Amino acid sequence: MRCFNVVLGSLIFMTNLAFATPTNPINGEEYLTLKSPQPVLATAKKIEVIEFFMYHCPACNMLDPALTAWVNKQGNNIIFKRIHIARRGSKDVEARLFLTLDAMHKEDELHNEVLNTWHVKRIPLRNDEENIAWAVKNGIDKEKFLETYNSFAVLSKLGDLSRIAANYQIDSTPTIIVDGRYQTSLALVSESNTTIPTDKLADATLQVLDALVEKARAEKTLVKP
Repeated sequence: MRCFNVVLGSLIFMTNLAFATPTNPINGEEYLTLKSPQPVLATAKKIEVIEFFMYHCPACNMLDPALTAWVNKQGNNIIFKRIHIARRGSKDVEARLFLTLDAMHKEDELHNEVLNTWHVKRIPLRNDEENIAWAVKNGIDKEKFLETYNSFAVLSKLGDLSRIAANYQIDSTPTIIVDGRYQTSLALVSESNTTIPTDKLADATLQVLDALVEKARAEKTLVKP
């Protein structure tokens, strides 16, 4: 699993996809259709949006403020969730921290703090001891944290993450899935729009996301009950 390199991404991939634009994304260029659509949580009125990410990923950190603002703007139009990639499988302590915070209903509250720890404070959380110390420092009861961190539920979900990522054809982070069918990412948008500067890449990706949400919503209305 790789984290998309936001510095080199717009320079390495030189293509001739002249008609691809963030506001009018083209299948196979700025987004992909999954070979096997995945089950969704969404209802007829809501579209499921999933971000696959990693705490240590610089591109994920770069996208996060714009993506969070976008999610908040959507209100009840979408169901949003995050899934942390497990690069090291059942031994991935980053994903284990995510699952623990999620199980304790604290991931949304502390998501930015984890990213700040990695990218602003430049304190990597690379083992169990560092995760535990971080949790205690951020006001989580140590015993409750450890109980969840070592629980069967968290460890089982940790073991499933690699399979889930494979089902969604994830090969880089951050990657966003819409309605269990469509995949877009900073990498795809950058590769298809080589003139977009790095500091505008997040906004361009969200334009593609807007288009995919509307596409999924329009397709739902065509399906009769």
